[in-house]
Amino acid sequence: MESIATNNDLRVKVTNRQILSIALPITLAIFIPQLNLLTNSIFLGRYDLKALGNAGITGVYYLIFAVAGNGMNNAMQTVFSRYAGSGDVNAFKVILAQGIRICLQMALVGILFTWFIAPFILRAVADVKAYPEEMEFLRIRIWGLPFLYLFQMGNAFLVASLNSRYLMIGFVCESLLNIVLDYVLINGYWGFPRMGFNGAAVASVIAEAFGFAVVLLVLHRTQLKKKYQLLQSFGYNKNISKSVIAVAAPLVAQYVISVTTWLIFFFLIEARGVDMDKAISNVMRNVFGLAGVFVWAFASTSNVVVSNLMGQKKEEKVLLAINKIMLLSIGFCSVMVLLLNLFPQVFFNLFGKDDAFVKAGIPVARVVSLGMLFMSVANIWLNGVTGTGKTTVNLVIEIVAISLYLLYTFIFMKWHFISLSMGWSNEIIYWLSIFIMAFAFLKSGKWKTR
Repeated sequence: MESIATNNDLRVKVTNRQILSIALPITLAIFIPQLNLLTNSIFLGRYDLKALGNAGITGVYYLIFAVAGNGMNNAMQTVFSRYAGSGDVNAFKVILAQGIRICLQMALVGILFTWFIAPFILRAVADVKAYPEEMEFLRIRIWGLPFLYLFQMGNAFLVASLNSRYLMIGFVCESLLNIVLDYVLINGYWGFPRMGFNGAAVASVIAEAFGFAVVLLVLHRTQLKKKYQLLQSFGYNKNISKSVIAVAAPLVAQYVISVTTWLIFFFLIEARGVDMDKAISNVMRNVFGLAGVFVWAFASTSNVVVSNLMGQKKEEKVLLAINKIMLLSIGFCSVMVLLLNLFPQVFFNLFGKDDAFVKAGIPVARVVSLGMLFMSVANIWLNGVTGTGKTTVNLVIEIVAISLYLLYTFIFMKWHFISLSMGWSNEIIYWLSIFIMAFAFLKSGKWKTR
């Protein structure tokens, strides 16, 4: 593996080439775990329709804790990038150490919550027949959380230090192992026990632990660990910890609130008692993951570039950078959406179901595609707000958007149900409101330093 260059200048430039050099490796890194989730769903779909539907609930539940880590990840990118823009890379070792301490504490909370509190909550809201299997799955799956968080901390450093080209190594290794383990553990091949639904949980935990080990190896073999003196001390640093928590707390709350409402949406679908609707919605979750890889990559890039420019005291270039990133995001997302709408049967047939499943799923995919296009714009502006460090504004935007989302969802999923497609149109309401508020805030200039 190649060693890193000795150049310590990590200040970004607002060019398409610079933006793509950051975003495309992140895209590949995000694509691999989404392919991983898709593979889980494909194996479970071919195993049993009920398991495919239950995977929607358990997947969104685990996603709540995963995006809490993603909030920490974005906060770490913001803090890393601000120091990188100012030229102070010596602080990287302290920032990473504090991030690791905080995320391990978060993982412990997530494990304890899932084992001792979540059963009471899920028993009250989940389908009576599905609850035992869903809870058993989650009590296994949650043990991957500390490895996932540590994996995300390593990735936050790689992105902010402009070494995002190394991201794909850990993701590829993790996902290949997960696919193999899904195959053998769900179905019981090669002498392994036939674990069914729980096999996907065990496979994911082992793969996440392996992914974290690979990231450690990457930091060592590229000499990044030596260059920035990483992982040598984990002592508490009050100032850096306060900086990370100040940026992270609103982001973590924002992400958790966002996905928790998605869980509510899935429970409303489950309450209707139609296994096909649950299964189709789980497939749509995979659509968001696959078609959204470019969106989330460019959103992460928006965060890094804006924060770096703020560190350079080049605030006048922030809106220019966001517009450039937004156009690239729309372009790449449009290609994914176009492919999905031109060949929807190919995608749905992956799950091994009959023509009725495909026919019911296509209208939902059309609506979700439109939501993805709104997302490709709104997410860039929202992460631009994150990059300014005004993450409390992110939280306010999220609360307002979620309130509108929930109101719309209850109207068309509980009180006046029309169709599953109409229910999924709540994503359009959500992302449109996000865009309006984030755009207005950044255009106002209230984020600028005085």
